[in-house]
Amino acid sequence: MKNKEEFLTLDPRQSLDAALWNDDLEPAQASKRTWGWLHIFSLWVGMVISVPAYLLASGLMHEGMSPLQAIITVLLGNLVVLVPMILIGHAGAKYGIPFPVLLRSSFGTVGARLPGVLRSLVACGWFGIQTWVGGFAIYQILNGLFSGAFVGQPLPFIGIDPAQLLCFLSFWALQVYFIAKGMESIKWLETFAAPLLLLIGVALFVWAYTNTDGLSGTFSQPSAFVTGGEKEGQFWSVFWPGLTAMVGFWATLSLNIPDFTRFSKSQKDQIIGQAAGLPLPMALLGFVSVSVTSATVVIYGEQIWDPVDIAGRMGGLTALFGLVLLIIATITTNLAANVVAPANGFSNLAPNKISFRSGGFLTAALGIAIMPWKLMESAGAYLFVWLVGYSSLLGPIAGILIADYFIVRKCRLQLQALYQRGGAYEYSHGWNLKALLAFAVAVLPNVPGFLVAGGVIDSAPAMFVELYNYAWFVGALLGGFLYTLLMRLPQLGSAQDTLATVPASSD
Repeated sequence: MKNKEEFLTLDPRQSLDAALWNDDLEPAQASKRTWGWLHIFSLWVGMVISVPAYLLASGLMHEGMSPLQAIITVLLGNLVVLVPMILIGHAGAKYGIPFPVLLRSSFGTVGARLPGVLRSLVACGWFGIQTWVGGFAIYQILNGLFSGAFVGQPLPFIGIDPAQLLCFLSFWALQVYFIAKGMESIKWLETFAAPLLLLIGVALFVWAYTNTDGLSGTFSQPSAFVTGGEKEGQFWSVFWPGLTAMVGFWATLSLNIPDFTRFSKSQKDQIIGQAAGLPLPMALLGFVSVSVTSATVVIYGEQIWDPVDIAGRMGGLTALFGLVLLIIATITTNLAANVVAPANGFSNLAPNKISFRSGGFLTAALGIAIMPWKLMESAGAYLFVWLVGYSSLLGPIAGILIADYFIVRKCRLQLQALYQRGGAYEYSHGWNLKALLAFAVAVLPNVPGFLVAGGVIDSAPAMFVELYNYAWFVGALLGGFLYTLLMRLPQLGSAQDTLATVPASSD
């Protein structure tokens, strides 16, 4: 305990490298470790109950699964991703360090910037998608109130009408306000909104239940993979990439979860909060999603996978109330899941010049530039190109982080050396070439399958197309294995650092 207090009260400008340190990247001091398990649980509820998460189960139904198959796939995927969440979160809770700083242990003090930026760019894409969802909800509200008066012709190149663009930018500006207020405003918003978000799920389920034959109507929908079905015998070809997409959905958070667990009171709090807040709420949201999607077939005569579209069709005060709740859900998810990580990641590029706020502003700007409405054009593109595609990039990083922290270093880090050049994590001029090699080799097997899924090339060897269905698993396992192997071969790089430890929290 004495070492902990002495280190955390040091003046970083006297002993640490200014290019690796700022107030946002420093280890969380004891006074900031105020997040109990309920705060972390609320954080997860706030992130889980969102339109993109809802689209996971309804998207699987759209691809041919029965309601039960879709729910089980969602649950399995989130049980799998909970494992790296808790493992990587351990370092944040123990040492109080954010994700970009943890990366320095395995990739080097300079090399950590590369995976940090890759994670940040994916988050920028997600920020744009969530902003589009929130902006489209506002668009639906306005057209519901004014009988479609704001529907117009798509703008050249952009592909959406002027009102859609203005709604998108308005919702974007609302989130920028919270970015400017910093982490405490995000914590407050997540805790405040959690009960309202649970209400969304209940309300949607009640609507579906009362407008159909109840649960019997929901689960009577057949799978398209059964004998005589539209996709007879193709279940596994949808299940495995679908499961990978479920894991990929939270692959971003499984990396930067230390950004939150660094504020937890103990390991117990981060473990209980995550275990209670992720798999079960995701499965319950999946249950609501399939119930509502099944109800749309009965009520509207077609399967509608987007809840914003459904709310817009309801009309009246019900639609207005539902869309307002969707807007709240989108804000809470976006700020926690897609602003904190890239803000810290961009700050890590130049800590003495880029703060958390300016990194958040950069995230918001890139979220516009990607034109996210194009990523949401179809269920297949959303699940199998976007989600599976970036999971092939982030899986190797997760594997390397876990292997480094648990296998190579046995959960022991030199905390002060993470903020110093020329120290234990300097490797070769700040780059750990072993980690970069393991990352590159682990990504390569999934590249041909991604190019085929994205329509860049027409075909690739069947083995690589099949591997892409397991992209996150292939990348994480291969990356972790190769990194461990390479780190035990000292002739390929600098010597191992001394595994001293300055613990910043009890286990």
